[in-house]
Amino acid sequence: MKLWRWVLVLLIVAAAAALAWHWLAADPGYVYLRLGRTTLETSVVVAIAALLLAWLVAGLAWRLLRWPFRAWGRAHKRRGRERLANGLTAFAEGDYLQAERDLDKAAQHAAFRTPALLVLARAAHERGARERATQALDEAEAGAARATTALRARFFVDEGRVREAFDLLKKNADADTLCLRGRRLLIDTALDLGESQVALDALPALLRSQSLTASTLEQLETRALAAALAAAPDVASLNALWNRASRAQRRREEAIEAFARRSASQGQMLAAMDEIESAQRRQWSDRLATVYGELGDGEAAARLRQAEGWPALAPNSAALQLTLGRLQLQQGQHERAEESLQRALALAPSAAAWETLGDLRRAAEDPAGAATAFANALHCARGQATQALAPLRAPRALDTQPIAFEERSEHGVPRLPHSS
Repeated sequence: MKLWRWVLVLLIVAAAAALAWHWLAADPGYVYLRLGRTTLETSVVVAIAALLLAWLVAGLAWRLLRWPFRAWGRAHKRRGRERLANGLTAFAEGDYLQAERDLDKAAQHAAFRTPALLVLARAAHERGARERATQALDEAEAGAARATTALRARFFVDEGRVREAFDLLKKNADADTLCLRGRRLLIDTALDLGESQVALDALPALLRSQSLTASTLEQLETRALAAALAAAPDVASLNALWNRASRAQRRREEAIEAFARRSASQGQMLAAMDEIESAQRRQWSDRLATVYGELGDGEAAARLRQAEGWPALAPNSAALQLTLGRLQLQQGQHERAEESLQRALALAPSAAAWETLGDLRRAAEDPAGAATAFANALHCARGQATQALAPLRAPRALDTQPIAFEERSEHGVPRLPHSS
């Protein structure tokens, strides 16, 4: 296609030249120039050719005159690129002092000033030179205000000044002058400070940008949603937030757990049970099985009946056995709870199972067993060996006395022992 296009253009130019030549051949025109006593007479064609030639000569002369300056400028830029590259390499290697030196020189070149100052600020911050880092950020702010804000907030977070970082980022987010890095940092700081609604409000712009991978965005979105659900002030707010969530969001374990725990704490146990039971029917989750047993005392009998049917879904789930033990303990079924908890420990020893077993032994008035179980919970959490636990009920002792048989006389009268 390109070849045909060029051929067509050349044909058009040739046709135009032929027509122009035919027109000029009939009347080439006349040009008369007089400067003082000097006169010049020629045709229009020759005058145009002379002007073009003069323009070419002048352009060539100008290039020759500029060549030394352009060569010096190219060398200057090359040195700037080398210093910037050396500074970035030194920063990546952890040689922050050398990085500062190279980047400070690179910042003297206008083309590299802003990026060099930004990395210089990071190098100074990593080196612990807080004043130098702040100075570099102040100098770079004119060329990259949004990046400077995000980097300054990052420094605040590293120094433990999370609230200051959040306030700075929130102010710029309200003014819509926050870059994507700043929005990511705003979400993190908001979640750390319990400002879940701010985190949710900052998410849409980050999701639209697709600057992060799908899995990273999903994790960030799930964290924000779970935090907002856990902090919902009342049932109406909780249900509104849950209903606004997408179908995919409502199927994530973290979100279901947060909704279930918050619903149960606000007296909506049936809603909490329904979400967990629906999720378990779709796909088994040990995490949600554990949560099911930690919702409190409400509807314990109904939850126990439901959980007793789950071993068919997960026959070797330690989390399920732990939940069964907790629910059976709430119902006063001590022996069944002991059996379930022992199964949980056999499948996967955990501090939670030992702690629940300690609660069971205490409820069964076995202080020695409770003390051993609680100690084992602590040892298990520390990764230490645990002690054996005596059974909840001691085995029944056998009667070793001889069995006495009744003896009677030939008349049917009972005889006394050792009587004839």
